[in-house]
Amino acid sequence: MATLPQLLEEDIRQLNDVLRGFLDRTDATTALIVDKGGFLITHQGDARQFDLTTISALASGAYMANQTIANLIHETNFESVYQAGAQCSMFVTNVDEECLLLVIFRAQVGVGVVKYYAAATRERIARQLQLAHERNPDGGLDLSVLNLADTSSVFKRKA
Repeated sequence: MATLPQLLEEDIRQLNDVLRGFLDRTDATTALIVDKGGFLITHQGDARQFDLTTISALASGAYMANQTIANLIHETNFESVYQAGAQCSMFVTNVDEECLLLVIFRAQVGVGVVKYYAAATRERIARQLQLAHERNPDGGLDLSVLNLADTSSVFKRKA
């Protein structure tokens, strides 16, 4: 799996702006950017009613399982996963090699609107991640190998 580029505060600010704009256009409840390993990178929207950490991990796993199914039926990939519920629905789409865009929305919101605006949103997210990668090509981080018991090598105070 590829590594997530080193993200600075400005990167996260830009990503959050993209997510807020997406939510404004779609009336979705919550939008998340998730590493394909299942780690939540950032989110916007109503997070009070959801356990976003667990949702990120499970949705990433579901997306990757669907990719395996795609391969088994000789499809190069399934670009997105849509799960419809009575109250809430979820749409997950590929951003790039490292990340997914995950959207939670009320069942009354049409998936077509979410899919339509997700296309431009994921391009903007991918562009910001590419800028971060170009800024520091060797500064990436593979979150799947992170030692959660000792994160001191990753999280440091600003000087």
